[in-house]
Amino acid sequence: MKKYRGIYLKNDKEIGLMREANRLVSTILDMLGEAIRPGITTMSLEEAACKACEGYGVKPAFKGYHGFPFALCCSVNEEIVHGFPSEKRVLEEGDIVSIDMGVVYKGFFGDSARTYPVGNIAGSTQKLLDVTRESLMRGIEQALPGNSLYDISKAVQDHAESFGFGIVRRFVGHGIGRNLHEKPEVPNFVPSGLPGVQLRSGMVLAIEPMVTQGVHDIEILDDKWTAVTKDRKLSAHFEHTIAITADGPQILSLS
Repeated sequence: MKKYRGIYLKNDKEIGLMREANRLVSTILDMLGEAIRPGITTMSLEEAACKACEGYGVKPAFKGYHGFPFALCCSVNEEIVHGFPSEKRVLEEGDIVSIDMGVVYKGFFGDSARTYPVGNIAGSTQKLLDVTRESLMRGIEQALPGNSLYDISKAVQDHAESFGFGIVRRFVGHGIGRNLHEKPEVPNFVPSGLPGVQLRSGMVLAIEPMVTQGVHDIEILDDKWTAVTKDRKLSAHFEHTIAITADGPQILSLS
């Protein structure tokens, strides 16, 4: 595996394995999305995801990672990321739930996230979901050889902030491959005073904007994992794993 500035560049075979890892993640997220409705617990989603991983013969990527105890991050409403599935957390009409999931397939990682509405949601909440998803796609469009990494960051930030939303700074996207988190970090905002690395074919990135209805400041709950918005306003999270190629960005995390 070649390296460029400490970043692993993947060949076609490796990207193919990552495509399958991410396809399985997407397929499981499809299944979970169909199950989401008012009255279910977030633990039921965890159980369904673990069962699906067993069926596909893959390992949940997050379970045990730095001590994280679950296969899924289930983050409801003001929870941004790393929320714990729970038998006590019952989804209610009008909620939103962000599900972040990864698997390991033949030594390579897949990683993707989506935010789902629970039943009917407010128009302002739907706007948050739509803009977050659009911000992700705007970022992906900039994942071209020769561009700067921060062209991705700027596209995400500009779109989200043009609607008055906040961009979480504490958590960023990342390279991915044989490790869940590899170089480079992929911020969803443009850091001041830092040059962005030039993008090259063979880079595989997990791009994942986390967008809030209010301020971008966060707090970590007593479980030492769950991140929430400081003002307790809603947050949405969408993520795709993409490969940078001479023909443009390829989204690997599609069903």
